[in-house]
Amino acid sequence: MEAEATTVAAPADPTNQLDPIQKVALLLIAFGPDRAAPILKDLDEEEIEQVSIEIARQQNVSIEVLSAVIEEFYEMMMANKYIVQGGMDYAKQVLETAWGKKKAGNVVKKVEAATEVSAFYLLQTVDDKQLQNFLENEHPQTAALILANLKPQQAASILSELPEENQYEIAYRVATMGKTSPELIEDIEDVLREQLGSVFGGGLSKTGGVEAMAEILNSVSRTSEKNILTKLRERDAGLATEITELMFMFEDLQHLPDQAIQNILKEIDSKTVALALKAVGEEFKETIFRNMSDRAAKMLKEELDYLGPVRVKDVENAQKSILEVARRLEESGQIVLRSGDDEELLD
Repeated sequence: MEAEATTVAAPADPTNQLDPIQKVALLLIAFGPDRAAPILKDLDEEEIEQVSIEIARQQNVSIEVLSAVIEEFYEMMMANKYIVQGGMDYAKQVLETAWGKKKAGNVVKKVEAATEVSAFYLLQTVDDKQLQNFLENEHPQTAALILANLKPQQAASILSELPEENQYEIAYRVATMGKTSPELIEDIEDVLREQLGSVFGGGLSKTGGVEAMAEILNSVSRTSEKNILTKLRERDAGLATEITELMFMFEDLQHLPDQAIQNILKEIDSKTVALALKAVGEEFKETIFRNMSDRAAKMLKEELDYLGPVRVKDVENAQKSILEVARRLEESGQIVLRSGDDEELLD
């Protein structure tokens, strides 16, 4: 008679029987009083009460359960670290290499469930076209709150593609968001959670203000920039001035030190420079000519003479290309576009 085959069940995960409050309580017990006290101070009154009651209830906790909770905490912290560094896909790849596909998948799922994946992270991963289509039908305040939570270049790309009549309204609300009442922001967040649901998650940050708007406008198309600033000046001249003072605009190039202008010109072809100078005054042109060799300046002047009529869009694109080079050189530390009022320069 053949022996019946028996199936050995996999050992159950002790943490599956614990709720989040119980896990926090066990972690604080493991940390000890000195390390637990500062953590408790950061919780609100209700959370402190719940955790404290749970700590008091815990008696004779097995080393297996305590070890499992600590291990789960460590794994989730590692997953969070990699998510912050490179996003969810990057975290999965790194963790799969370290722990295998199954365990990595389980850990990432726990992180997603625990954090509900913030809207801030998800907004960075949504396709720009999809987000643009969504924002076209939203109230300007809702659109402003979302754009303020994006990286400036992504926000600029989407704002440039929205209808002109929407651009200014959204820009105004981003710029004044710092002055918005907390109650109104909470109401907007509630609407967002209801409308976006699981597509974007919850927890938008309360970013915005003139600095955020200036950073976004630095990267939008020149047409959008002009449209937005013109309308902003009509509505709130002071606000428009605050924004432009924080922006670095194409016209500001002529006020840079000669060495900075020369560094920028080295990176730009003569046709792009000629197109960009088509819409500027003689003083600006002379500043550029002065920072070129005599031969290069002569060739640029000839190119300008023979350029003839050009599309406004081509001029704006050329100016934007030069600004992008200038900002890249600033990021690499080769030039300084703006010096703070309190910064002193030494020769």
